[in-house]
Amino acid sequence: MLSVDHPRYKWIALSNTTLGTLLATINSSIVLISLPAIFKGIKVDPLSPGNVSYLLWMLMGYMLVTAVLVVTLGRLGDMYGRVKIYNAGFAIFTVCSVILSLDPFSGGDGALWLIGWRVLQAVGGAMLMANSAAIITDAFPTRQRGMALGVNIVSALAGSFIGLVLGGVLAEWDWRSIFWVNVPVGVIGTIWAYRSLHDTGVRRKAKIDWWGNATFAIGLTALLAAITYGIQPYGGHTMGWTNPWVLTGLIGGAAVLVIFGIIETRVAEPMFPLGLFKNLAFTSGNAANLLASIARGGLQFMLIIWLQGIWLPQHGYTYEKTPLWAGIYLVPMTIGFLVAGPLAGYLSDRFGPRLFASGGLVVMAASFFGLLLLPGNFNYPLFAILIFVNGLGGGLFAAPNTSLVMSSVPANMRGAASGMRATFQNSGMVLSIGVFFSLMVAGLANSLPGSLSAGLTGQGVPAATANQIAQLPPVGTLFAAFLGFNPIGQLLGPQVLGALPKANSDRLTGLEFFPQLISKPFHDGLVIVFWLAIAMALVGAAASLVKARKPVEPAEGESPAVERTGEFVAHEAEVQAELADAVPIAPMTAIPEPLGDQVPDDSAPLTK
Repeated sequence: MLSVDHPRYKWIALSNTTLGTLLATINSSIVLISLPAIFKGIKVDPLSPGNVSYLLWMLMGYMLVTAVLVVTLGRLGDMYGRVKIYNAGFAIFTVCSVILSLDPFSGGDGALWLIGWRVLQAVGGAMLMANSAAIITDAFPTRQRGMALGVNIVSALAGSFIGLVLGGVLAEWDWRSIFWVNVPVGVIGTIWAYRSLHDTGVRRKAKIDWWGNATFAIGLTALLAAITYGIQPYGGHTMGWTNPWVLTGLIGGAAVLVIFGIIETRVAEPMFPLGLFKNLAFTSGNAANLLASIARGGLQFMLIIWLQGIWLPQHGYTYEKTPLWAGIYLVPMTIGFLVAGPLAGYLSDRFGPRLFASGGLVVMAASFFGLLLLPGNFNYPLFAILIFVNGLGGGLFAAPNTSLVMSSVPANMRGAASGMRATFQNSGMVLSIGVFFSLMVAGLANSLPGSLSAGLTGQGVPAATANQIAQLPPVGTLFAAFLGFNPIGQLLGPQVLGALPKANSDRLTGLEFFPQLISKPFHDGLVIVFWLAIAMALVGAAASLVKARKPVEPAEGESPAVERTGEFVAHEAEVQAELADAVPIAPMTAIPEPLGDQVPDDSAPLTK
């Protein structure tokens, strides 16, 4: 076991937290692409109206819990030790993985088992995500912090895409294996974390802000749950935004969050320190993070639908094979992340993070525009180049953005800041489902009924039956495409299919008819989705350029190239606080509480 002042300790901290973050984020997407195998394995009909909720909660339950809890768990890390909370998260996550793989039920009960234990697993994942960046920031000196955060954050973002590939491969073998794969990694990581990691940061003794925690959890859960049900049909409408329960969740959730904001300004020890938003670097960095997360999450869902539901069947892949090949065909995006992320972290240490963060989102916007121009039946090499460029943009943005956010706060607030940053990122993923699915359904509603009716009647289906099917809510068609599933045979039924000529019946239930039928309506919706993603990326790029304060004249002996921005001032205050303990000088009022008893050595982590 290495001591905290050992030169190699910081690399141990980076390795373990990167493993924990990777494990947590892989599991946010591994279920996404494995849903066809999961639904088949637990015998749930994906087209049954009541089962749409199971699908959505399997997708969103994990992300919702992490979005709600990361701030609280980051704050608890500040109070009781970041490593303690992190280690407990590793253990919880691993135990829940074992239980998930042992689902003894089928049908709705089997789905509820998976949803419930995924929610508890998400608690462990939130513990990992809320404290990993703060542990790294504590362990590394400022000059290496961008590189270290770059490795960690890129592993987190790459994990969401590795999960797509891994889920596709494992679902081909056995749907339970997507949970089995966590167990050996989780056991090794848990033992390693308990034996190797030490708390090196500042602890703050404080009371838990129970009212703040409660109002934040209730408000955000109500808001995100309402968005989940808002994209489902209601009362003859294609979506449920007029559903009284949805409206209650949206309005009530927003009202509770306003109450939460008021509470946080009046308690001595808030869980969500709103004062951090007075720092423009912190505020603009989190705004860019939220917008990038929404755009990136929306892209994942759209590309999976595009590949599994349309492109792969058109190119001869059976529906049983589409999850595997969709994951494989998305590999260039993951490679883009892995290439750009660590490099951007290293370069941002030398040249500053702002231009890299902003430039990354501009590159992402350009890739969205390129995808917008592709036809539904695209040329794969061009598609691969565009998603690789999108991955490069995401990698260029991720580490510099995290460095901007984490370096703009004092050391004793890093746990809370890390949790707040993760909240914006995870909330963006949940919001992306509601926002982009709603836009896609709106786009489909205009052109899908006509395409369905014309396509079915063209194959000899009676006009009355074709028109009835065409009037079904488009969200069902969208989810069928998302699951790589041809619903035509089930919608028509054996009686209608049996009355048709065999050639027509085979055509309707074959690989190409359904994808060709929805290709143009899907592309109509895709145009709306990608234009919004472009706008979000460009606004986020502009936000990344906002500075905490105007540069001032350099002090005597200070390099003219150094800007006294928020991140520089935060580090300067941290160093001066260390010196305040070592030499008898009067502390400045703007300096945080002392961090330790030694003059800081920039080659090793600070110790208390």
